[in-house]
Amino acid sequence: MTQPARSPRPPRQRQRKAPPPPRRPRWGRRLAVGAAATVLVTGGVGHAVVAGLERGIERVDPFGALDQRPAAGDGTNFLLAGTDGRDKISPAERAAYRLGGAPCHCTDTLMLVHLSAKRDRASIISLPRDSYAEIPAYRDPKTGALRRTHPQKINAAYAEGGPSLTVRTVEHMTGVHVDHYLEVDFTSFMRTVDAVGGVEVCTARPLKDRYTGLDLSAGRHRLGGGEALQYVRSRHVDGAADLGRIQRQQRFLAALIDKATDTGALLNPVKFGKVASSLLGSVRADRQLSSSELIEFGKAMRNFTPASSEFTSVPIGDVSFPVPGVGSTVRWDEAKADRLFRAVREDRPLAAHRTQRPRAATVRVDPAQIRVQVLNGTGRTGLGARTARALRATGFATTGTPRNAPRAKGATPGADRPVPRTVIAYDPRWDDSARSLATAVPGADLRPVKGQGQVLRLTVGTDHQAVRRVRPETPATPPGEARHGDEVNCG
Repeated sequence: MTQPARSPRPPRQRQRKAPPPPRRPRWGRRLAVGAAATVLVTGGVGHAVVAGLERGIERVDPFGALDQRPAAGDGTNFLLAGTDGRDKISPAERAAYRLGGAPCHCTDTLMLVHLSAKRDRASIISLPRDSYAEIPAYRDPKTGALRRTHPQKINAAYAEGGPSLTVRTVEHMTGVHVDHYLEVDFTSFMRTVDAVGGVEVCTARPLKDRYTGLDLSAGRHRLGGGEALQYVRSRHVDGAADLGRIQRQQRFLAALIDKATDTGALLNPVKFGKVASSLLGSVRADRQLSSSELIEFGKAMRNFTPASSEFTSVPIGDVSFPVPGVGSTVRWDEAKADRLFRAVREDRPLAAHRTQRPRAATVRVDPAQIRVQVLNGTGRTGLGARTARALRATGFATTGTPRNAPRAKGATPGADRPVPRTVIAYDPRWDDSARSLATAVPGADLRPVKGQGQVLRLTVGTDHQAVRRVRPETPATPPGEARHGDEVNCG
């Protein structure tokens, strides 16, 4: 922080010898900077910074023509629309990140974000872009003609009637009152990721999409703005299409929150100004979103952690619901979706309450697909059964009743010969499964045994400490099921 300037000399001394003219603006600048820094620090986020940012936000009026709206509830609801905006990208970036073609003037991503009344929880609900929707009747802004209610995909509401029709459609489908509207395009997304120094993502398997150019090996990667855009846009890395993309978007947002809070970007006025100007420099927002509210939200998020956020997507009833003239759509499970949005209206958490537990490590193979036979090699009664229970608790498919390990060759009958090292014996064909089990049993030796088959054999030795919690890389959050942010980002 800039140090305040020293106090000026008493008036009597100044009358005797006035300071040279060039020094006046210099001291004035120092005083102004010192005062501004004090305002920024004591204000948490800073009125001066946010007021300047507010002037750069393009304003829209998504609420002016709306009627018969849902009642407002506790907390604050944002509708976050991710739009194409490739027309603002440089030719070099379009080529590098496979952003060719004409912009679609539609919403590429829709999320309903609920900030709790106590400002201690953010609930992010993804609305699949291909969701079946009944677009409410509206008057065409270009022709003035009245168009009746009609079926369509939810992302078409923006193309037909812009932000206003998008808000109207979402409110009609969810019964949730939208308080604020934010529209982010490709440019602001990439600049924001670069402003925080990149974001780390992890994947237990390679991700490659020839349409977006995404090409990540298994492991951890720090993504810059352009690579991050490829990551959140990719729909062709697996058979999950848009639902798989939603999973990656949720993981990325959790990682972005982690990075922003861990680096102090929300506490440091300079960092906050850099990040916020990158984000808001090409954002469109409703006219009611004032600088005072931005300051309030910034202050509220100072104590946020990934565990303060929770992610889910709308429960799905039919992933391929055909609509004449529209094509295949995603149909929501109306009963489950109604329960979800009722919780939002009532300002209730979406993710189940949990006790504080250590983070789960990410593994490549889903533990539910790994069969494990547990042997007790220590002579300690019940250790095999306890280990098997711990493995089942974190998802592994243990098989058979745990028993004692066979004695070593040459051992005297009845002699107590404990096994010093924990060993995982596995068929080389299931080496990925063996490594996933080894993540849950830190320090275990891997021993390949040709012809052993699919079942892994874990012999617990005297060095065994405890079973570590693990989780699969996919699926992270099934539709309709909520997870905290620290459960969906890198473990």
